[in-house]
Amino acid sequence: MRYVYNFVIWLYWQVAKLLALFGNEKIRLFVEGRKNWEQNLASKVEQGARYIWFHVASLGEFEQGRPVMERIKAEHPDVKILLTFFSPSGYEIRKNYAGADVICYLPMDTMSNARKLVDMFKPEVAVFVKYEYWINYLTELNQRNIPVYMISAIFLPTQAFFKWWGGWYRGVLKCFKHLFVQDAQSVDLLKSIGVTNVTACGDTRFDRVLAISKTAKQLPVVEAFKHGEKPMLIAGSSWPKDEEILAAYFNGKSARLIIAPHEIHESHVKEIISRFPQKKCVRYTQTNEVEAASADVLIIDCIGLLSSIYQYGEFGYIGGGFGVGIHNILEAAVYGMPVAFGPNYKKFREAVEMEKANAAFHIEDADQLALLLDSMFAADGERLAKTSEIARDFVAANCGATDAILAALKI
Repeated sequence: MRYVYNFVIWLYWQVAKLLALFGNEKIRLFVEGRKNWEQNLASKVEQGARYIWFHVASLGEFEQGRPVMERIKAEHPDVKILLTFFSPSGYEIRKNYAGADVICYLPMDTMSNARKLVDMFKPEVAVFVKYEYWINYLTELNQRNIPVYMISAIFLPTQAFFKWWGGWYRGVLKCFKHLFVQDAQSVDLLKSIGVTNVTACGDTRFDRVLAISKTAKQLPVVEAFKHGEKPMLIAGSSWPKDEEILAAYFNGKSARLIIAPHEIHESHVKEIISRFPQKKCVRYTQTNEVEAASADVLIIDCIGLLSSIYQYGEFGYIGGGFGVGIHNILEAAVYGMPVAFGPNYKKFREAVEMEKANAAFHIEDADQLALLLDSMFAADGERLAKTSEIARDFVAANCGATDAILAALKI
């Protein structure tokens, strides 16, 4: 079976190189970033240094690994972090991340590449985040008695590990010294196939959003916009369908709305403004405190502020639920903000759990959102206060995964 796996990896690489020739930018980055990797990394290796290797698929998994990496660097400044990405969408955004000493694409999972990379860095420990079961790398690490951990993992019955034909793939799990998973279902699934070196300790993203909230930026323009008694909703990472539904509600209400769209190009910002013909809309980069104070809609037309903006809201709307899936709801919930989102949310454990706790709400259309917001923004404020407390407690109760993981790593 390993010969079949190696052939598939080789074929995948050949197809990627071919597709890169036809102008697909993401695939081009995928291929170009892996060319001459050995020569490129050789100059970055510090001989004799202690390396801990973190591997992530993309940006979301990076955010899950980040709390652990940063705690290691804070508590063990002599330790070097090797951070590898599989996807360009993660690497290209975080290739200058200051918390790691060496950042690169993961070379394709061949036996030769695995041997060369491990020889080069000689990691004391390897940490894979959430998933990514690269068999040659895991085998190489295992053969050298280098402990490998999986963190913030989720296992589902649909995965190959739990199918009758998945026996060979189940063997990959033996390469991990310990698996830290997000929920009890994952523990039960793993135990059903004889994997017992597993601990349910939650998702490290809870620790990450809590840390972010403690260093949130003060934003005078947003503070000026918020003043007064009007209720305010913050829509984060919105898409056109989300904005259409929000406009249907806010155009007829005396309330304030902050929209931080997922795409901030000029035509999209203008499209958002056109949805509110009777409202005073201002753009964050083109306004001031005086003007913002009298506005109805504040559009965040820059990046990097959303996690700090959430601190000013009473209720959040998280975009993406009418598309491929919702964006990060925890950045809002950490401030005690209940949230709403579209119907595509069930693959996100935190959204499902928050909905069960009555601090998150999925909506199918504009009418459902209107009913929800009218209830939340009622004059007595009773429901909003109750759900806010639930949201804050939900995040607090799920923190602590980083501590459990670091205790096991024993750096």
